[in-house]
Amino acid sequence: MLLYIHIPFCDSKCSYCAFNSYVDKFSQRERYMDALAVQLETELKRFDVTAKNLIETVFIGGGTPSTVAPELYIPIFDRIRPYLHIGAEITSEANPNSATYEWLEGMKTLGVNRISFGVQSFNDEKLKTLGRAHNTQHALEAIRNASLIGYEHLSLDLIYGVQNDTKELLRSDIDQAFQLPIDHISLYSLTIEEKTEFEKLPEMANEQLDLTQWLFDEIAAKGFEQYEISNFGKYRSKHNIGYWEHKPYIGLGAGAVGFLGATRLYPTPDIEAYINAPVSIKEEHLNEAELLNEKFFLGFRSCVGVDQTLLSKPQRAQALMLLDGGLLEFRNERYFNPNFLLADEITLRVEGY
Repeated sequence: MLLYIHIPFCDSKCSYCAFNSYVDKFSQRERYMDALAVQLETELKRFDVTAKNLIETVFIGGGTPSTVAPELYIPIFDRIRPYLHIGAEITSEANPNSATYEWLEGMKTLGVNRISFGVQSFNDEKLKTLGRAHNTQHALEAIRNASLIGYEHLSLDLIYGVQNDTKELLRSDIDQAFQLPIDHISLYSLTIEEKTEFEKLPEMANEQLDLTQWLFDEIAAKGFEQYEISNFGKYRSKHNIGYWEHKPYIGLGAGAVGFLGATRLYPTPDIEAYINAPVSIKEEHLNEAELLNEKFFLGFRSCVGVDQTLLSKPQRAQALMLLDGGLLEFRNERYFNPNFLLADEITLRVEGY
């Protein structure tokens, strides 16, 4: 079982960001964290969390978790500590400008053992274009501080497919990343989302597939294995893999999503409404076809693969054709996609039969 905690506060709104986040709600932080604790009690019962049914991973995302002081997380960690699996992976996202030495130290004291930094680029002009609140020096300092403090695993995000991206710029980003004490990179192509600043500037997204493939190859050549379309590392995030394996997960917080059995669980995204009613959860029930589609989609875009028993007879025949053509691999009774850039096409071809 997984636990996701959503922190919706941000010190700035990036030009591309469509996540549930706010720059003008900081006065609600303490009440919001109290509401998380209230919802947590309901979810521990709903998911039957016990000493025999433990939480394997925790991921604190946002928004910007580093805008909330470590002491405000204490009640949550005190409550879940008895139910954490031994060696549980506990990740927090952080922005370089707000992840101070003191914040990093405080989160490690709570039990966080992995930090994922929202770096996006080591080019200051590109950071300005993306509307980021930090600069390159902030990123370098924050990552090095986290290493000094003793975090077991460190990751960073990079964005590509941005207008004016060049091979030289991206190479510089990758070279700088690999000079830092990280063991994981998440690599995201810029997409234009509704209700973002970039919605009015669709030309800002400019992915070139040959450049994308080159970028993937460059990272792999440096020893970071691609284990999902956007994720590379010497270390594989257990939380990420848990999602792709369709494990149940608690979604805590405004705008979070939970998953149990065949049901998705949605707390309200509005901060004030969530604070006033943290256990008001909307349910969405998925049918068998929808669940199967997710397993295909997630499996073919990741190292998880797809169990052959999920395929109908016509789908198996199609999978065998793809296998003969070198577009699928078959190991341990599962089909795997060796080229994640073709994930959508592979899914459509198999699922359509």
